[in-house]
Amino acid sequence: MLSLWRNSSLHPETIGLLYGFLGVLSFSLTLPATRLAVTGLDPTFVGLGRGVVAGTLSVFILWLTRQSLPTIQQWRSLAIVSLGVVLGFPLLSAWAMQRLPAAHGAVVLGLLPLVTALAGVLRSGDRPTKLFWIASAIGSATVVSFAVSQGANQLQFENLVLLGAVIAAALGYAEGGKLAQQLGGWQVICWALVLSVPFEAIPTLLTAKHLPVASPWAWLGFAYLCLVSQLIGFFAWYHGLAIGGVARVSQMQLFQPFLTILFSAVLLGEAITPLTLGAAGLVISSVAIGRKAKIHRQETP
Repeated sequence: MLSLWRNSSLHPETIGLLYGFLGVLSFSLTLPATRLAVTGLDPTFVGLGRGVVAGTLSVFILWLTRQSLPTIQQWRSLAIVSLGVVLGFPLLSAWAMQRLPAAHGAVVLGLLPLVTALAGVLRSGDRPTKLFWIASAIGSATVVSFAVSQGANQLQFENLVLLGAVIAAALGYAEGGKLAQQLGGWQVICWALVLSVPFEAIPTLLTAKHLPVASPWAWLGFAYLCLVSQLIGFFAWYHGLAIGGVARVSQMQLFQPFLTILFSAVLLGEAITPLTLGAAGLVISSVAIGRKAKIHRQETP
């Protein structure tokens, strides 16, 4: 499947957007799954344990496919990926989801596309045009306005924690998208997970308390985080970033808040209002505008 773009008549950038959307669809269930998991499990166990499980699976995947070890420079980039999407985002988001509804977290994470695009400029050499930034600003402003209208205007410490999660994820996305051009999308997340296991194992064991009394729903949420949010979803996501470019494919993240709200309504019983649907339409329009804007990419040799 990951080689589909080589045999397709579609433009590689379009294929990159399709893979990016698959990744976003996978990540859209992350906050609801986290919310379920922390109802019965320690947030540190949830935030770091998902990396331990996914990292253990990655060891076997890399061994079975006989992947060569990354170079020293690639290990440095993998460290940034690991700090961002394996350690930083999971731990911060799990802590915040213990205190905030998933829908609230969804609108805060709506800032991810703009922050990821900024990280792409710094780390990947992407140079978007003014139209792209206007489209990103419209989409991000819509998300922020939606958050304010839903009562997110009260600045809580948990919101600052989620903002830290946004920054961590954006840096990991941008660095991983750049590195995926060299290693491949699934190889990037697998090596990053393997790198993080030694740092996650002990804290995970220390917080592995009350595990037998956790509900099946809590374990189901944790299983999704381990297998999809932390592993399989990144296969498609990093592959899409490598093909389509960090700045452009990151715009697919504008769909994520509203997909998350939809899943939150189904799994957690949260309501979907007409305002939510209207905001979603505005955000989708900004994605369409950003899709047509030129982005000058610096290819990795």
